[in-house]
Amino acid sequence: MSQYMLSVHMDDNVEALSADEMERAFKDVDALNQKLQGSGAWVFAGGLHEPSTATVVKEVGGEIVMTDGPYAEAKEQLGGFWVIDVADLDAALDWARQATVACKGAVEVRPFQDVPED
Repeated sequence: MSQYMLSVHMDDNVEALSADEMERAFKDVDALNQKLQGSGAWVFAGGLHEPSTATVVKEVGGEIVMTDGPYAEAKEQLGGFWVIDVADLDAALDWARQATVACKGAVEVRPFQDVPED
């Protein structure tokens, strides 16, 4: 089994979903979460608040500096994610197909690096 991160990317320039569309998306994501859990593929998932709520912490010249707002200056930002444990990339892509429909956002699929055994 391999772990993959399914990252949901939201475009700030796309018109916001209507209240009905948002309610439907929440229900669809809840149904997908239940399906993932029932299949045994679920590891962890979470939705994120908007990028403006972020705080960036970094070391600059030996000092810790904190700034408000997202790290990336981009129109697309991470909106949420799933971590799944499945047999292979094809299985991860099958879940991503369902996830993009449920959450109404683009979903990036990336494998986790293998942890070296001692």
